Amino acid sequence: MWSEVKYLFLKEVTLEWRQKYAFNGLLLFTVSTIFIIYLSLRVKNQAGLPDHLWNALFWIIILFSAINAIAKSFLQESPGRQLYYYISVHPISLIMAKMVYNSLLMVVLAVIAVVVYGTVLGYPVINTLMFASVVALASIGISSVLTMMSAIASKAGNNTVLMAILSLPLLIPILLLSIKAVKNAIDDLTWGDTSDELITLAAVDCIGIALGYVLFPFLWKS
Repeated sequence: MWSEVKYLFLKEVTLEWRQKYAFNGLLLFTVSTIFIIYLSLRVKNQAGLPDHLWNALFWIIILFSAINAIAKSFLQESPGRQLYYYISVHPISLIMAKMVYNSLLMVVLAVIAVVVYGTVLGYPVINTLMFASVVALASIGISSVLTMMSAIASKAGNNTVLMAILSLPLLIPILLLSIKAVKNAIDDLTWGDTSDELITLAAVDCIGIALGYVLFPFLWKS
């Protein structure tokens, strides 16, 4: 199974490399969103945005970037390619490869967003290592949820709106935990003060991956 996951993951990377316009479009969306926020708020002082507003806007950017990035995960697959997958590979290998790829894609987008966002609107985070840990865990959780919802939406007429609607109730707890944990990183609290949020985020990630592992084979057979 893991050899199948490896080859399917490499297939996703190869397709992304050949279709650079898709990734460039995601970058353009993320950078444009940050630039619009900058123009709207007219941040001219060196202090930048208030910490709570910086934190909230950052996760709004991450959320909408994630939806745009991962919506195509299954929705772009043609019926012929899905039939080829159905015959050739195990469904668990397919969903695991999609989740791994989407998680890495989300981490890359989050890093780019942090660099651009911090350059334009300031970087109030003091504990960068804690911030990076939160972003990584949140990226895995968000990508696992959206990947599974993309698979469900692909079985319901490739409806991107349906994917977003189904995902929001599951994404809200991840976002709330992430916002609280990043606030601790901004305030430079200790790891002990943030351990509950980090452990819960890791548990949510495991639950999202486990649900994909258990439920996707039944969805794939439908």
